[in-house]
Amino acid sequence: MRHKILSGGAKELSYEIREIVKKADQLKDLGLTIYWENIGDPIQKNSEIPQWMKEIISGLVMDNKSYSYCPSKGNLETRHFLSKLNNARGGAQITADDILFFNGLGDAIAKVYQFIDPTLRVIGPSPAYSTHSSAEAAHANQVPITYKLDPNNHWYPDLDDLYNKVKYNPNIIGILIINPDNPTGMVYPYETLKRIVEIAREFKLMLISDEIYLNITYNGARAYSLAEVIEDLPGIAMKGISKELPWPGSRCGWMEYYNKDKDKEFTKFCAALDNAKMIEVCSTTLPQLAIPKIMGDPRFQPYRKELNERIGRRSKIIADILGEIPELMFNETFGAFYNTIIFREGVLRPDQKLKIDNPEVKKLVESWVEKEDVALDKRFVYYLLASTGICVVPISSFCSDLKGFRITLLEENEDMLKNNFIRLREAIREYLASKTETVKAMV
Repeated sequence: MRHKILSGGAKELSYEIREIVKKADQLKDLGLTIYWENIGDPIQKNSEIPQWMKEIISGLVMDNKSYSYCPSKGNLETRHFLSKLNNARGGAQITADDILFFNGLGDAIAKVYQFIDPTLRVIGPSPAYSTHSSAEAAHANQVPITYKLDPNNHWYPDLDDLYNKVKYNPNIIGILIINPDNPTGMVYPYETLKRIVEIAREFKLMLISDEIYLNITYNGARAYSLAEVIEDLPGIAMKGISKELPWPGSRCGWMEYYNKDKDKEFTKFCAALDNAKMIEVCSTTLPQLAIPKIMGDPRFQPYRKELNERIGRRSKIIADILGEIPELMFNETFGAFYNTIIFREGVLRPDQKLKIDNPEVKKLVESWVEKEDVALDKRFVYYLLASTGICVVPISSFCSDLKGFRITLLEENEDMLKNNFIRLREAIREYLASKTETVKAMV
């Protein structure tokens, strides 16, 4: 080629949540049954969309206007509906003009980082959700800058770490919040959010809040939106329907701008995002038309409440099964539908294994773990997958120095859920004990 085509930042693009699927599919081709605990798709885990919701969508399919372009910023009626939902919370007030639709939050996330000056950075939580950390790092051609979520303190943010990194990194222009958090299932306390707002105010930063799981809380928790705490600072909330309805295949998400006109630079940034969508024409029309009809239906809130209660019950089942292993750092979850489980320091070693009956599977997995620089938790994940068929995601792939794995709370069949996590518990015990037996044999 005449020139190098690829941007230097492309090396920062990774998505282990999907990458592990490639490994699992190879083992599936060798006859292994896979139990998917790697990705947050409720439909894949037997969630049934209620008939009344399907009927609303079916009716829209018969409406000719669902086949048309919509306004570039999104359907006006839907944006009015969503602005009223936000304003009812009593915080920062918005209008329909402060809402911009995208084809899923992945699209929105990519756009946000694309239009930030490449010399400027957004600091986000670690463990980090890969879509944010990869897109931010790629835009800057640098490794992500993160603040720590502390597994010794319910996964709450280490606010001293956040403050010091903002203070001593003058190129930081924004703070990212994922609330409730993916991958940990933590819900940010109100006081923590207010302290983050204080830090943003002191250093003249914008705030970005990924709130795709905002209305998915349980076991007594309540998530506060960015609008409720942001006061007069510039900020963007990212929302969608992929998890809440759930309708992940709709690829429908949106941004809400807060205090758009109170900062000149932020005003220009929001205008650039609007213009970028205008060039693309618009986002998909059908799911936008469905939002006010479904979320405004009197059946929706009771339906969502029931789903949340079921997720909360499953989180308790998993806590009862895995919380008793002393080598793990286990925190109960209160939001989203994930849990991040950490191995205590020193319990993972490169000589640990699980029994693999299929010789072809064993040969393939051993070729994976023998490669250089395979993280210890990734090594465990590969052996777990080959031995049990249970597919989880290593936490070292979430921009973290910690070693552990992320699981989902989505399996609707509770007998299958219990069986899978009991098998996971026994696999963990066997894996950790295999090191002990090796050491004893050497002695």
